[in-house]
Amino acid sequence: MSTPPFLTLPRCARALRLSTARGEFAALQAEPDGPVRGSALLVPGFTGSKEDFIALLEPLAAAGYRVTAVDQRGQYETGGPDDPAAYAVGALGADVRALTAAVAAEGVPTHLLGHSFGGQVVREAVLAAAADGPSPWRSLTLMSTGPGAIDPAEAARTKLLLDALPALSLEEIWQVMQQMEEGSGDQRQRPDQAVAQFLHRRWLANVPLALTVTGGHLVAAPDRVAELAAATAGLPVLVLSGVRDYAWPVPEQSAMARRLGARRVVVEDAGHSPNAERPAATAAALADFWG
Repeated sequence: MSTPPFLTLPRCARALRLSTARGEFAALQAEPDGPVRGSALLVPGFTGSKEDFIALLEPLAAAGYRVTAVDQRGQYETGGPDDPAAYAVGALGADVRALTAAVAAEGVPTHLLGHSFGGQVVREAVLAAAADGPSPWRSLTLMSTGPGAIDPAEAARTKLLLDALPALSLEEIWQVMQQMEEGSGDQRQRPDQAVAQFLHRRWLANVPLALTVTGGHLVAAPDRVAELAAATAGLPVLVLSGVRDYAWPVPEQSAMARRLGARRVVVEDAGHSPNAERPAATAAALADFWG
């Protein structure tokens, strides 16, 4: 997940609930002051939420883009049912297609972005849409995501979570995670109190079944890059990451970009969440690509 640098919405943005053919989704939406050059749908990763993109809203709106960031089904303020099928990556991809239809505006191109696990969800959406006809998107951005399963070390940590979910409450797991973080010697700057409280609140709002299904996908995800390359022929693709990444090694992401024939951007001094860690540089790269 990303740690948002702040939580106060910029003047250009509002919180809302988007009605779609597949139900309602919590969202943040930013509007440009002037003409709309395009719209963008931003999809967060595992244990993340729409707030992961909060620092991108203002600079992307200033560049002329109507931006909508969402909570996926099972995340934070969207919620979800007690049905594992609802959180299968294909079902989440169908949600993305429904969300795209809800935010699309006639005559305005729609750009699609997925971060981390969200990158594999939007991949499913693009693959399914390609089988049905012309793409509803003007471009695809894969941010800090990879071709298949996550790095073995990260997979081992995710398996610990999967083992804990049947036995412990989300609050108990949170306390264990905090103890592990404190004992790791990680010297990264801690978030301020408001952000820390938000991270706790967001974690507790996860649907446990969604964590189980989506976490299981991450540790065993197939490589579908060849299929995606065929499905995106003629569709501009960007692979964007930081200079380091614990989930998918950066060289692996670069190799994926080459296999896709995609543009490649590496954001300096950023890790797994350039959207939150270096939002100005990330927004500039996105606006340049979308333009």
